[in-house]
Amino acid sequence: MQPAARPEQAEPESFESLVAQLTALVERLEREEMPLEEALSTFERGVRLVQAGNARLEAAERRVEQLVTEGDRVRTQPLLMDEELAAR
Repeated sequence: MQPAARPEQAEPESFESLVAQLTALVERLEREEMPLEEALSTFERGVRLVQAGNARLEAAERRVEQLVTEGDRVRTQPLLMDEELAAR
């Protein structure tokens, strides 16, 4: 008998909630013996949470700005990531 299909779960509202859900899924996969299909479904949910978390982190990085001093003026510019600094 296969487990009942679960409705598609909505993405958590906060990044912290997303991380908490992902942590719970990982712990569940590590400690429980479950049928293959349920384990795969749980794993797939985890992958979707990781993708959503990465998208949120990328969006946050784009929003972060750093202060730059030019002479006696201070302005803001987008934060450069290590890869961007290396390319310059």
